[in-house]
Parts: sequence; C-alpha cells; structure tokens
Amino acid sequence: MPSDSNFDELELLIRAKYALIVVDTVEVERAEQGLAHTASRLNLLYFTWSRSRGLRRGVMASDPVMANTEDPGKALATAVEEGAGLFHFRELGVHLDDPTVVSHVLDLVQQFNARRGALVLTGHNIRLPDALRPHATVIRLSGATYDDFRQLLERLIREYSAKMPVRMELTREDRMRFVNNLMGLTLTEAEKIVTRLIVEDGALDARDIERVNAAKRQIVEQDGLLEFYPHTDGLDQVAGLGGLKTWLAKRRAVVNDPRRAEEFGLGFPKGVLLLGVPGCGKSLCAKSVAHEWGLPLLKLDPSNLYDKYVGESEHNFKRAMQTAERLAPIVLWVDELEKAFASANADADGGVSHRIFGTFLSWLQDRQGDVFVVATSNDVAKLPPEFIRKGRFDEIFFVDLPGDEARAEILRIHLRKRKQDADKLEIPHLVAATKGFSGAEIEESIVSAMYAAFSGNKPLDTDTLETEIVATRPLSKTMPERLDALRRWASHRTVAAD
Repeated sequence: MPSDSNFDELELLIRAKYALIVVDTVEVERAEQGLAHTASRLNLLYFTWSRSRGLRRGVMASDPVMANTEDPGKALATAVEEGAGLFHFRELGVHLDDPTVVSHVLDLVQQFNARRGALVLTGHNIRLPDALRPHATVIRLSGATYDDFRQLLERLIREYSAKMPVRMELTREDRMRFVNNLMGLTLTEAEKIVTRLIVEDGALDARDIERVNAAKRQIVEQDGLLEFYPHTDGLDQVAGLGGLKTWLAKRRAVVNDPRRAEEFGLGFPKGVLLLGVPGCGKSLCAKSVAHEWGLPLLKLDPSNLYDKYVGESEHNFKRAMQTAERLAPIVLWVDELEKAFASANADADGGVSHRIFGTFLSWLQDRQGDVFVVATSNDVAKLPPEFIRKGRFDEIFFVDLPGDEARAEILRIHLRKRKQDADKLEIPHLVAATKGFSGAEIEESIVSAMYAAFSGNKPLDTDTLETEIVATRPLSKTMPERLDALRRWASHRTVAAD
C-alpha cells in the first residue's frame, strides 16, 4: 500500500459519511492501490470502473466484470443497486458535462446517507458541475515519498540481480541524488526508467542521474509552459561572487541529503533574488546552481502563460507551478522578473497580470515541493515592492560590476572556452583596460577581437584585444547615474554577492 497520509484522511472522510470524494492525482494506479487497501480496512466491498472495462468487483484484472456497464450512466445505476461499498470511478471527469451522468451520481451519493461507503473519482483537474460541488470533497494526492522511490530502487536491483549481473557503481551520495531525482515522477514512470537503465548496460552509475533528468525533460516539453534548460557549467565557471557561492555551498548538503536535513530541523531552501547590473552573471548563476546541485533546471517564461481567452492565463500559470512542484526537487529560473510583472499594478490587460502576480506571490510563500527559485532583475524600480519582503526568498543578493580579480578570472574563463592561451596575453594590462566592464561586455570584446584576428590571419594578441576593449562603451559609462542609483538602493536592502 502506498505510504501516504492522504489515505488516512480518505478513510476518516468515509467513516464520517462523506459520500462524494474527488482524489486529484495523475497516479491513478497508485490511488487505486490505496483505495483498495482503504476498502479492506473498512470491511467494504471495492468496485472499480473504467470506460474500457466497465464496472468490476475487486482490483485484479481477473476479477468479474458486470455486464453492460461500460457506459458511465449504466455503471452508476448498477452501483446504486449494489448496496454498500467503495466505488472507484476512473476518468469519469470527462463525462460530467452529461446531465444524465450527473443525475446518476446524485442518486448514488444520496444512497450513502443510509448505507456505508462512498463514490471516489480520480483524475487530474476534474471540473465538477454546480450540481455536484456542494456534495464533493477534494483531496490532492501528494507524490510518492523518498522512501517509496528508495524501496522501488532496491526492489528492482534485487529482482534484476537474480536474473543477470548488475554492477552498482553509485556512491552513497550518488544513490541519494539518484533517488532524489526520481521524485516528481510517478512510481510507474520511475520503474520503467530504472528498469531501462539497469537492462541497458547492466549497471547503475553517476551518469544515470542525468538520464533520469532527461526523462523529466520529456514531461516538461509535453506541457509546453516551462522550458527544460540544459546546464553544462558549474560555479567554477562563474567569476567572483564569493559571497553568493559560499551561501549556496552551505545549502548544498541539504539538497543532497534532505532526509538528514529534515531530521535536523531544516527544510529545502526557498530561493534567491539576484538584483544588479546587467551582464554580470545573474543568469549564469541560475544555470550553474542547477549543475552544482545536480538538479533539473526549469525556466519560466511568462510570455508562454498569457492566453487570449478569459481565465486561461491564470489556469496556465497554475499548471506551470503544479508541473514544477511535481518534478521537484528542481531549480526554477525566472529571468528578468521586472519584465514579467511590471504591469501588475496596471489595468491595461484587464487585470490578468495583477491576478497572476498575486498567485505567484502566494505560491512563493506557500509552495509545496522542493522548488528552489532563482529570480533575476536588472531594474529594481520596476519591480513590485511585494517581491522584496522577507519570506518570498531566503536572501536578496546584489550583483555589482566585477572587481580586478574577478575580471582577470573572467578573461581567463572566456579565453579558455574559445581555445585561446591566456598566458600569452598580458592579463594585468587587460584587467586595467576593462575597469567598469561587466562580464558580458568583456566576453563580447574577446569575441570581437577574435573575429579581427581571424580575418587578419594572425593569432589573438594583447594589442588586438585592447583595441576592441577601447572601442567598447560599457554601461558604466553610458548610464552611470542609473547604476549609482541602483547601488544606493541596494546598499541597505541587499547582501553583496561578491
């Protein structure tokens, strides 16, 4: 039986004579196991219905099916005649726009005033008609637990080791990360993935962790509201930002071993808001954190949420957040937050932005699941003040222009990425020349210099790179007043990232 406290609540509701219960879940098979176990504990007959098979007594495929019950109306009428029992109807939600089906549901619900049992509907986002809402109670089935996935992994290793040689090349930490990354999948999905990984090469190793993430990517792409973002570089490819790196490093142990953290009294970190100068590595940090922690990176692009139909934009946002929670633990990246919610106080879009903004704030405060949010912003003046309040994020960091040491590191990183030997260039001289430059501006100077060197059929040298640097007008010179105002605002409201 799945270990889920929701089934204890379900049992209590049935004992209290709640006659219509909606279990919101994508894991119908897991719900069915829990419902059958609940019926056994309550000493009730268990019935299950699907459109393809009709109504049958019991949970096994071999259990008898009642004749002519494929039609939902006839199946509900048969249930009324059966007497006491726990009746589980799968996929009935799509038939609830039929008044005849609704009438049969009401007949069955009323029968439970005088007999033991209940009607349970399972599915995801079931929309009840007005006639049924006063009679219904909704339970959202939480995902399988860490222990469920750990036991699944151990069972599959045990079963396949009896059939073939299986090499376990996961360290203790790798195993915890592997199980942790299975979370968010259904147990059925996880079983298929782990089975494939074992059968394919007769081994489980650290590389398989990323292959689990690839399976999650398919789920995200099917929905189309969040982007599964690839991440290839760790924090060692981010120059400077020592304060932010230290803060993140202290929380990595919680991500890698959430059970021990929970026993210690620590929960999963909520996230960070990165404010600062454009081009100084805020977005790169989001991608690097996901790589460093070994978690999938999802990007929320608010433009994917908005729909021309009334109410659909808000519905899209809720679906996106449900997807994020389902696939937890993950890193959720919201880039340039001010562009997404700058119109939250305006009525230009009929209040849609305002409603989504309010829902997002509530979700940040009360979200379920291990979702670490990395939000970035370049223009704090356009950011609604509600985002700054403590509780939305664990910390707010200010990312300023890189100092001398960070610029030297940035030069070396980008030269190395482009197969250039930094030792052949006068790095101290270039560090002085790039004073006031952002990381992005340094990178573009290197790229421009490489084009110039390649077109001149000569190697990249200090003079060529310095020429491009001098020709660049950095933001610190074109908009100094804006940057000074941003620094003054951040000086007593944020923590320095470097």
